[in-house]
Amino acid sequence: MKTSLKLSPLFIALAATIPTFAHADDDATQDGFVEGSSLKIHARNYYMNHDIRSPHADDSKEWGQGFVGKFESGFTQGVVGFGLDAQGLSGIKLDSSRTHAGTGLLPVHDDGRAANEFSSLGVTAKMRIGAAVVKTGTLLPKIPVLVHNDGRLLPQTFRGTQVEYTGIRNLYLHSGHLDQFKLRNSSDSVDIYPQGYSGKKGSDFDFAGATYAFTPTLSGTWYYGEMREFYRQQFLGLVHKQPLGAGSLTSDLRYFISNEAGEARNGKVDSDMFSGLFTYRLGPQALGVGYQKVSGDTALPYASVSTVYSFSNAGVGKFIQAGEQTWMLRYDYDFAAVLPGLSFMTRYYKGQNGDFKGHEAREWESDTYLRYVIQDSTLKGLGVELRKATYRSTYASDRDNYRVYLTYDLALW
Repeated sequence: MKTSLKLSPLFIALAATIPTFAHADDDATQDGFVEGSSLKIHARNYYMNHDIRSPHADDSKEWGQGFVGKFESGFTQGVVGFGLDAQGLSGIKLDSSRTHAGTGLLPVHDDGRAANEFSSLGVTAKMRIGAAVVKTGTLLPKIPVLVHNDGRLLPQTFRGTQVEYTGIRNLYLHSGHLDQFKLRNSSDSVDIYPQGYSGKKGSDFDFAGATYAFTPTLSGTWYYGEMREFYRQQFLGLVHKQPLGAGSLTSDLRYFISNEAGEARNGKVDSDMFSGLFTYRLGPQALGVGYQKVSGDTALPYASVSTVYSFSNAGVGKFIQAGEQTWMLRYDYDFAAVLPGLSFMTRYYKGQNGDFKGHEAREWESDTYLRYVIQDSTLKGLGVELRKATYRSTYASDRDNYRVYLTYDLALW
């Protein structure tokens, strides 16, 4: 059995460059193992309906209840501090059928029936040395080359080791090695593999990156990720925020460079992708315009069911086929002045000039979200969210997607 303590040369090389000087005086100001701990519970009641617009396909619709319990400790006192985090996940079927299973909310048995329940426990050991923090065990990566998916009943989780360092002013360093993951509707840990891979041999994932704040309003990010024997990917990003009139303009520019690695088990990879999002915020309103272009012979690669680090990761589509050009228009409104906790978002995507297995790839999608979270009273933390997505495509199934969330966040301490 593989262990998450197996470190890649990339991980070791970056970790070795990180100073780990600690000062006893600094430790005196840190919370202890118990004093710095917290326990939170997130409950998510989730109904999803994939209305597939085809007379030859059954709709997928399921209803489930998910619970996520998170314990995070502080660090023990001393030059080297130790801590422990734990995450318990539990999903329960409320309604499903053999005909309508397959939304991704619940595991599906070989006979087509959804499981009644599924659960798992993840533990993460951590160590702090000065400004460096090392974690090993269950991780929820959220970096440009790998973003875990939390779009169903329970989140996708990974197993591995990472180190973070913040001891240099305005600079954040990050490196890690991952060897297994759990899909969002599974309790089983498996080797990591890319989206669309139908083989049986997965692999590991290595990453390293840095973010530097050039000014309070301008930051740059670089990351490198490699799914061994599948693909390697580099990311370059710039984020700039500046006042404009009575509001502010945020520019978010992202560029991915992807190629095959090692045995190229999922075939050739040749993909560059530019993504730019410009958002103007004025009071409670925000208007965003995005443009994205995929160059090369293949689509952007990413880990199975993970989230693509782009504005194009929509409710249904991802808009990342070879050659595809995508425009997006988005509008947000925060009703805090009228009803605190109420927010609204709507967006529209149009992708064209793409190629999917030799066929023209054109697609469009419109998404609308309405969310309300109670801000006070005994029901503080209780939320409801309605989502509607309409998706049409020349290469994938047309569908209307409906989602209803009831959520509750409770901090026990």
